[in-house]
Amino acid sequence: MDGIIFDVDGTLWDSVDSVAEAWNYAIHKKTNLNITLDRASLMKLFGKTMDEICEALFPELSLQEQKQIGEYCFEYENKLLEQKPGTLYEGVTETFQELSGRTRLFIVSNCQRGYIEVLLKTYHLEPYVKDFLCFGQTGTEKDETIRTLMERNGLKDAVYVGDTQGDADACRKAGIPFIFAEYGFGDVPEAKVRIRKITDLTEMF
Repeated sequence: MDGIIFDVDGTLWDSVDSVAEAWNYAIHKKTNLNITLDRASLMKLFGKTMDEICEALFPELSLQEQKQIGEYCFEYENKLLEQKPGTLYEGVTETFQELSGRTRLFIVSNCQRGYIEVLLKTYHLEPYVKDFLCFGQTGTEKDETIRTLMERNGLKDAVYVGDTQGDADACRKAGIPFIFAEYGFGDVPEAKVRIRKITDLTEMF
């Protein structure tokens, strides 16, 4: 194995409450929409691409309007997360420290530009992560983003750790093994390899 690629939301941290606060602020400040997001409604959307989230939340708007309000939401989100970051799951730092001595670590997420950077900076994980890519950078589905990251880092035998069915589907399309983080947001009934906590990875590898 020459690398481990991680998802972010539901795998490394939980930022749902801060994201909901930021999005509600942006929606109420920039639109006349009568929408108030809560934790339950957002959790169902985490893991989807930025475009898919905006389409699900604002179906009455045109694609151009969806994109515009989405940009406002993501901008406020990144700013708020610097003040109110997500909650890092127990054991992430220790696991990254240990695993980075054995193999290279990467991140691929469907998030916007700047989001992964906030996570890495806030929790001082930069030294352990060799590279990362997100939908905001590539504009492609997660399986293609995974392949792009693998190609530019020369990865031939990597695995992906995520918490949703979308992650599992992306891994199948990308042709790499999937490890299901049971503690996250989603459910992957057919997942063959599972971890109950992130520290399980240190024993697995």
